[in-house]
Amino acid sequence: MARNYYVDAGYFFDHEDMSTRNRVAVLGRTTAENLFVEAEDALAQQIRIGNNFFTVIGLLERKGSGLDGNDQDDIVLVPLDTAMTRLQNTREISHIFVSVIGREFMDAAIQETNLILREARGIPDRIASDFSIANQVDMIEMVASTSRTLSTLLAAIAGVSLFVGGIGIMNIMMVSVTERTREIGIRMAVGGRRRDILFQFLSEAVILSLMGGILGISMAFLACRFLSMAGVPTSINPLIVLVSALFAALVGMVFGYYPAMRAARLYPIDALRYE
Repeated sequence: MARNYYVDAGYFFDHEDMSTRNRVAVLGRTTAENLFVEAEDALAQQIRIGNNFFTVIGLLERKGSGLDGNDQDDIVLVPLDTAMTRLQNTREISHIFVSVIGREFMDAAIQETNLILREARGIPDRIASDFSIANQVDMIEMVASTSRTLSTLLAAIAGVSLFVGGIGIMNIMMVSVTERTREIGIRMAVGGRRRDILFQFLSEAVILSLMGGILGISMAFLACRFLSMAGVPTSINPLIVLVSALFAALVGMVFGYYPAMRAARLYPIDALRYE
């Protein structure tokens, strides 16, 4: 089929069902679960569409969400002639889906479809078409472009947030170094080396930044939990969580290096005299 709907339980309606306008239906998994809880229980059962009862003869494979975010499994398929005569009471078709073997044949398929429809509708050459053809490739490219724009925007916001957070960590560590100047002098006086002081304050900056990262990750877990409860599907990748935590530690290391180096370069005598 043009939209790649395939049955994985039961069977699909055939030409006889089309020609005799049989009242049979094939359900998507979401629809079947909403109506019967267990999707497989829908087979051979009857559902009502309008004033007509249809027998469920098949269940479709799961497809998930489409480009527009809608659930492609929340669907009911019936024979075309049955839908036109028993449900819609019309002989008009509003949409026709056409599949192409490969992307490279898309333009040729559009031109051929346009010619076939114009000939079938009796439209002269100089008259504009009274129908439109939507190209799935253009839709995919538009969605991809929008996704890239949003990703760039989110990356810029994240970059600014990390920079501001890093400046905050630097200021906190600078204040810490200033308030603990005598402590630094005492540590140096009893044998503390510059690299020990550097490592101490650098470790504090990394721990401070890492705690903020863990808090942010925890809030993200809660947000995903609430979204899942609201029916919005979410996914948590452990690798991304690990990278986020490591990146938070890296921010603390980068922005905490200057305060740590300033603390390590203090002279013991001047540090001990500091009030």
